Amino acid sequence: MPTAIASETTRLGELGLTDDDLARATGAARSTARAWLSERNAPTGERAERLIELAALVERLERLIERDYIPIWLRKPVPALNDDKPLDVIGSGEYRKVARLISELEGTTAS
Repeated sequence: MPTAIASETTRLGELGLTDDDLARATGAARSTARAWLSERNAPTGERAERLIELAALVERLERLIERDYIPIWLRKPVPALNDDKPLDVIGSGEYRKVARLISELEGTTAS
């Protein structure tokens, strides 16, 4: 029976996030992230926490931008993040920086 975290990982893969993307966001090796995507294994500890943070941000982004564009946005240098890429910011444990930026974007679509 798949775990909830495995389901989240599968959902991220279905949105177009790759093993490289998950590895960058969690600090795991690509082979480990590939095992998560194929449901052979599931993240634990800090890597699971990073993955959950990524999934929460992706859920919010789905309400703001086209689903196909989410992986691209996560990989792009973003001026509001000092030209860092959101995946790398999440991977460094600074999920809240990306969350604040998304909050600002949510505020602009509410009006």
